[in-house]
Amino acid sequence: MKTTHSAHQYEKALRVIPGGVNSPVRAFGGVGGTPIFFKRAEGAYLFDEDDNAYIDYIGSWGPHILGHGNPSVINAIIEQVKAGLSFGAPTALETDMAQLLCHLVPSMERVRLVNSGTEATMSAIRIARAFTKRDKIIKFAGCYHGHSDAFLVSAGSGALTCGTPSSPGVPETVVENTLLANFNDLAHVEALFHRYPDDIAAIIVEPIAGNMNCILPVPGFLHGLRAICNKYNSVLIFDEVMTGFRVALGGAQQLYNIKPDLTTLGKVIGAGLPVGAFGGRADIMQLLAPEGPVYQAGTLSGNPVALAGGLAALKIIQTPGFYDQLSLQTSHLMRGMQEIANQADIPFTTVYAGAMFGFFFTDTPTVSSLEQAKQCNLKRFQQFYHAALSQGIYFAPSMYEAGFTSSSHTSDVIDKTLSGVEKAFREIK
Repeated sequence: MKTTHSAHQYEKALRVIPGGVNSPVRAFGGVGGTPIFFKRAEGAYLFDEDDNAYIDYIGSWGPHILGHGNPSVINAIIEQVKAGLSFGAPTALETDMAQLLCHLVPSMERVRLVNSGTEATMSAIRIARAFTKRDKIIKFAGCYHGHSDAFLVSAGSGALTCGTPSSPGVPETVVENTLLANFNDLAHVEALFHRYPDDIAAIIVEPIAGNMNCILPVPGFLHGLRAICNKYNSVLIFDEVMTGFRVALGGAQQLYNIKPDLTTLGKVIGAGLPVGAFGGRADIMQLLAPEGPVYQAGTLSGNPVALAGGLAALKIIQTPGFYDQLSLQTSHLMRGMQEIANQADIPFTTVYAGAMFGFFFTDTPTVSSLEQAKQCNLKRFQQFYHAALSQGIYFAPSMYEAGFTSSSHTSDVIDKTLSGVEKAFREIK
């Protein structure tokens, strides 16, 4: 494939945008080479500046669960654009979305709409601290909750030490109350609570990790977190920015039958437009201004264009059998890739839940932690990535990112993908 125009656009961008991109993973730093610049999308496909077509397994990092350009979604957005882009005042669409979220997401009793997943997680932590009158939070190594200062923490060397900043510009005093635990390690969490029994306001977790590739919770892990929070009167926060409406209609909390105290959601509720939400128990959410003392605001929160598109999309995904078919297609992709790797005698393992998946170049049958993910074969992934890209298959350009399917990924599209994957495996072997 010729990508002359993408290379030209990248050169132009480098002169005016730091790194030439507006989000780091887009820069292809994890795989090498020049990032692809896209100009349009349709169904399961992306089209770059040179008119090359790619089967898209990113879906704008998840929200396009119907694929690109669904007519009902597009029409709803167009009609709202005609009526007005934003008002800075209440709209019926905000109430409609809040009512729908409370109906579909098991733990949500009250909801606040915001502009992004980062805003949602940042606000959820603030209200949890206010509710418990405590300062410390626990997050898990490898889980990403947006770029708010308190979340930009690396694990450091001590298993029970406070976190240290993983980005310049984040003061140590900001993250001194952020504690690091290992994902899928209840004993580590218990040890932190034993050390700080009266100081931990909340645990925040991706119920299915999607930022160290796709890693499922081991049996008992999430229910164990629920029990620990109950024991110590701490708030359990599920960051479902990635899993919400992707792994099940009610998110991971429905899939695993567990109720967090607060839940955060992202751009999936806007059909890919910038929007987010957080919500949960009414006794916690009532602390938000203007009802309570915890301040949170946003001029464009509940933007009507995003909500119009989101409501149209959420209506479609409630169709009976929608998630059964989505899961079937994701399983088709993962089983096919595993079989091809086995035939090529390449160490490889796959995982999926609903419309979310991951694959690892390793002979470990189950990857359940960040450390295990780090031990996977990065060079082999980089080789495979570019081989697949040359076959018109667009996976996430990082070994540490999950992938996504959509209802537009029909059996024909999956079969076409597997044909390209087979050629890619043959090339890297």
